[in-house]
Amino acid sequence: MADNNTEFGSTNDMSLEELREEIESIDHELVELIARRTYVADTIAEVKEERGLPTTDERQEERVMERAGQNAEQFDVDANLVKAIFRLLIELNKVEQRDNR
Repeated sequence: MADNNTEFGSTNDMSLEELREEIESIDHELVELIARRTYVADTIAEVKEERGLPTTDERQEERVMERAGQNAEQFDVDANLVKAIFRLLIELNKVEQRDNR
């Protein structure tokens, strides 16, 4: 990303402070999305418990990881990094699901 013109706009017109404010806003959005994802995962855990299903669904995890890789490629982000983040999210959700059973 040496080029100052990205698909997200030009950085030439933004001050360092404006760029930091943009990062702060993005960080807020990321935490909000993690909270939403966690809420949905908790709801899924409740459904699994009601139906007597196991906490772990390896096929679903594989689908999530595949999607994460595809989304990373779509946005030109390191797929290994994105998959590592999703692996962490999945593992944390599984630990929470087990603790709540």
